[in-house]
Amino acid sequence: MFETRNRGQRIALQILLTILVLPFLFPLIVMVQGSLQGQGWGNYRVVLDVPGLWRFFLNTVIITVGVVLLVYVVAMLAAYGFAKLRIRGKELFFWLLLGCLTLPEVVLLAPLFVTDLKLGLYNTYWAVVVPLAALQVPFAVLLVRNFLEGVPDELFEAIRVDGANAFGVFRFLIVPLTRPIASAVAIFTLVGAWNDYLMPLVFLQKQSMQTVTLVPQFFQGEFNDDQTKILASAVLTALPEIVAYLFLQRHFERGLTAGAIK
Repeated sequence: MFETRNRGQRIALQILLTILVLPFLFPLIVMVQGSLQGQGWGNYRVVLDVPGLWRFFLNTVIITVGVVLLVYVVAMLAAYGFAKLRIRGKELFFWLLLGCLTLPEVVLLAPLFVTDLKLGLYNTYWAVVVPLAALQVPFAVLLVRNFLEGVPDELFEAIRVDGANAFGVFRFLIVPLTRPIASAVAIFTLVGAWNDYLMPLVFLQKQSMQTVTLVPQFFQGEFNDDQTKILASAVLTALPEIVAYLFLQRHFERGLTAGAIK
C-alpha cells in the first residue's frame, strides 16, 4: 500500500495511477465510441433484436457456471493434496500440471474434436465446459497451493487430532480458509469462460446452443462487415462481467492479497 503524507504526494500518485490505467481504458473508450457511430443507439436495438439473443446469454451463463464450479472443486482438492498431503512424486505431478499452462487452446482442437465425436458430446455444453475448465485448472491450482502453503501445519494436526479424516479436513478447514483466494479464482475463471470464443465456435454448431460471444458473426460475412453492430454486441457481451466484477471487487482484492501478510 502506498503511504501519502501530503497533498503533493497524493496528486503525484493520482497522476501515476491515471497514466497506468489509460492504456486499459483506451480500447474500451474506442469500443463504446465505435458502437455509437452510424445509427447511434439504434445499433444496440439491432443487436438486441438478433433472433435467440437471450438464449445465447443463457447458454453462456450455463457454461460459465459449470466451468467455475468444476474448476473450484478440482483446484481446491488438487491444491490441498499438493500443499498438505504426503503423496509420492507430487512435485513431479505438480510441475507436469504447470506445464499445461504452456499449451495454447488451438492445439487442443483436433484431439478434442475427435474425442467429443466418439463420446457423443459434440453440440453439448460438456464439449465446452470440460476443456475450458481443464485449461483454467493449472493456474487455479498454483494460486490455491501457494495460499495453503502459508497455512500453519499445526491447524491441520489439531483437526486430525479431533478425529477428522482427509475429507473432513477439506470440508471443515480448507473450504472456510480458502474463501478469499477462491473468490479470486472464481473471477478469473468467470472472465475466461465468459469471453471464450474458439471453443463454442468449434464445438457448438447448433444455433440454439451458441454463446453470446458468437453474436458478432451475425453482422460479419462475405458481403457484410458492419463494425458498428459488432462493437455494440461486444459492449453488451462485456456488461454482465463488468457488473459481476464491480460486485465482487472487494473479494477479488482480498483474494489476490491473501497470504501476503503472515
